[in-house]
Amino acid sequence: MTVGAKTVRRARTDGVPVADVVEYKALLQRVLDNRPSGSRLRLAHALGKNRSFVSQICNPAYPTPIPAGHVDTILEICHFSAAEKREFLGLYAKAHPRSARAGRSAHRSVRSIVLAVPDLGNAERNRQLDQALAEFVRHIARIVAPDTNDQSHSR
Repeated sequence: MTVGAKTVRRARTDGVPVADVVEYKALLQRVLDNRPSGSRLRLAHALGKNRSFVSQICNPAYPTPIPAGHVDTILEICHFSAAEKREFLGLYAKAHPRSARAGRSAHRSVRSIVLAVPDLGNAERNRQLDQALAEFVRHIARIVAPDTNDQSHSR
């Protein structure tokens, strides 16, 4: 399979067909290519990773699968359209049929709170504050979420 100028082997990575991984990574790359400058850096910060990690998980030429724990953050930060989100999740589920990720975000229980923050008098600064707070909450949620591999938290 050819992606851009590179050829990707039709092999398997940890039991996952490379072609399936390439499909969802190619979609992610297209989505990011249509987002404003700095989107990859914002994604890196939200994932707690460096920009090179984001480049690797977004490049279909690298068959490394995207970790299931990063999918929700990717969908949120990259602002997938409803159609893009359905397609991405379908391709991800196809590539990783046994992943606990499949269908998780649609059924995850969430709640909303209202937080009063100062108006900074500038739309861009207000957006940055809102984004920083959202990223902070996502980071805290990842810390307090039980590890699905840890059997001590089983019910």
